[in-house]
Amino acid sequence: MPDTLELEVATPERELVREQVTEVQVPAAQGYLGVLPGHAPLLGLLGIGTLTYMVGGNKRHISVHGGFLEVLEDHVRVLADVAERAEEIDIQRAKAALERSQREALNPALGVDPAEALAATMRAEARLATADKK
Repeated sequence: MPDTLELEVATPERELVREQVTEVQVPAAQGYLGVLPGHAPLLGLLGIGTLTYMVGGNKRHISVHGGFLEVLEDHVRVLADVAERAEEIDIQRAKAALERSQREALNPALGVDPAEALAATMRAEARLATADKK
């Protein structure tokens, strides 16, 4: 069995990662999924959260939401709607988005769909949590 697997993380705009890693933790739609080399193949929906991977004993983090996940024995492919490396996240902008989405969720008079406001809150919280890990 191989010691590493290739991780590929991409959005419609760019490729963020393509490298050999020893471990990946991915936020799937039904919870976090841990992947090691030799994992059984699967396809899944990407959730909202922090994708964490190990390279040479160092953890790296990417905030992701929406998209698809493909796991093969020696390869993990993440095709995300949106993804940002921890060091790329603008913390002030993420905090402002969190405050705005919480305000919208709590005030129906603003006319924002509550489900959309909740999703925006979850995305902002995930971005802030990822930024804290850099």
